[in-house]
Amino acid sequence: MKSNLLTILPLFLGGILFSQSQADSIQFKNISDEILTNGVAYENLRDLTKNIGHRLSGSEAYEKSTDWAVQKLKEAGADKVWKEEVTVPVWVRGKESLQIKTENGAWKSLKMLSLGNSEGTKGKNLEAEIIFVKNKQDFDQLSAEQVKGKIVFFNYAFNPKFISTGQAYGDAGMYRRSAASWAGKKGAKAVIIRSLSSAVDDVPHTGMMRYDADDQAKIPAVAIGPKSADELEKTLKTQKAFAKLNSNCGMQGEKKSYSVIGEITGNKDKNVIVVGGHLDSWDVGEGAHDDGAGIVQSIEILRTFKKLGLKNNHTIRVVCFANEENGVRGGNTYADNIQKKNEKHIFGIESDGGGFTPRGIALLMAPEQRKQIQSWRSLFLPYGAYNFELQYAGTDIEPMEKLGVPLAELVPDSQRYFEIHHSEEDTFDKVNHRELHLGAVVMGQLIYMIDKNW
Repeated sequence: MKSNLLTILPLFLGGILFSQSQADSIQFKNISDEILTNGVAYENLRDLTKNIGHRLSGSEAYEKSTDWAVQKLKEAGADKVWKEEVTVPVWVRGKESLQIKTENGAWKSLKMLSLGNSEGTKGKNLEAEIIFVKNKQDFDQLSAEQVKGKIVFFNYAFNPKFISTGQAYGDAGMYRRSAASWAGKKGAKAVIIRSLSSAVDDVPHTGMMRYDADDQAKIPAVAIGPKSADELEKTLKTQKAFAKLNSNCGMQGEKKSYSVIGEITGNKDKNVIVVGGHLDSWDVGEGAHDDGAGIVQSIEILRTFKKLGLKNNHTIRVVCFANEENGVRGGNTYADNIQKKNEKHIFGIESDGGGFTPRGIALLMAPEQRKQIQSWRSLFLPYGAYNFELQYAGTDIEPMEKLGVPLAELVPDSQRYFEIHHSEEDTFDKVNHRELHLGAVVMGQLIYMIDKNW
């Protein structure tokens, strides 16, 4: 009899596991069918980008977007919707221009964008000779005497050898963030950087820079497009060139703003699963991929759970974070508040890599939790998601890591993202209806599995 039990038990357990897997597969298809057939994320994105447009934190347009998010969460069926107060920095671009000339030439205008949080020239012309360096190693070889009074031009390009353009972005990112501080410490008047872009066009890209606490002078920092950068480098290798910069950008204090939150209450407990993106964008383009896509995908997941009548065990909460682009105040405030409230979060996922085809999910969590999610890979394969090996999470939810919350981020195909990221090219027409909705499908499927198994 014991021998028979030992034979039957594995078959019985195997049958249970197969049945569970089959049930999960059916639910995955239900989620996919609903979003791909009836999803409203694309039309929500059209509304956000065309009727509000770009939404820099602290701007009037951003405040309009918070009211938009409240309405969309209510339409999706949230049980509760509210705004969470966040104090945000106010940075304003204003008018700006950059002209270049050689020793015997005439002034020629270049397309440019001041970097976010940079100080400007207060509307006055700043003129100086340009000196060229390829990278920080070259810059470090220059003495303060060689740099003083000059405008330093860094032409560090995206490394094409990285298959993931996110790696190239990380590699080049220090020039946008810190070049102004490096140059300012040696007495430079301003810096020009090559835009962080994988494109071969001449579109400038903005993005956040920062000054070190010990900076004596906060010098202006601007970006130019890849073609202009290569042409300027070529010029400077044979002759002197000068720049005339005029910009009105700068910080204008802080103000009260909001993240927007909506949730469907858990049927089992008060534990929270967070899904979100950031509602703000830079002040160029329409903020479609970055991060309108993540916002509408997150709202779509809430709508789908409601529409399918899925009885979530834990509370599923959508957070539309404020101020990711130039401060992360929304993410930090959210983490601080849940810690004060002693509110237990069991999982968080963000979409902030664009609305392109989903390839997988990055996982920032304990090894055993990562292995469990990786064991579900076969369920995701029919939907094109296969990469569960990366270990990082979205910027807005990262502050929850200190609270021990397991975190994740949707991983879309990255090849086109940095061609438009932080530029005037980030517009609604660059987003594909089906790719956007597939991203919501994969996140919704993962949340279903987390809710069921954790």
